[in-house]
Amino acid sequence: MKNIFIGILSLVFLAFINGCSHNTNPQCRIRNEQLNKINVNIQTSTGNKFSINDVEPGQTTDYQTASEGNITATAIIQNESVSFLAVKNTHYTIVISTGKSPSLQVDQ
Repeated sequence: MKNIFIGILSLVFLAFINGCSHNTNPQCRIRNEQLNKINVNIQTSTGNKFSINDVEPGQTTDYQTASEGNITATAIIQNESVSFLAVKNTHYTIVISTGKSPSLQVDQ
């Protein structure tokens, strides 16, 4: 009985350690601080491209997973962009404001 308890406890401990060691890809989202809907194109250094469209004023989108490396986000309405180096296990918010270039916020 003691060996079964030690075996189960060891299995739980190993599962916990394995769960903590995963490196997740970076994630980014868009926050619209303009008065109009916006569309944002995201391009990674690995060549992946995707768009986040029809972001309403005051809205913050859900996180989207991207590849690790350089990411460029371009606000279509302003035709201005922000570039940053995205690293694993990090969440980013790209803020699109009126009269300013897009800015980046690293979320904790």
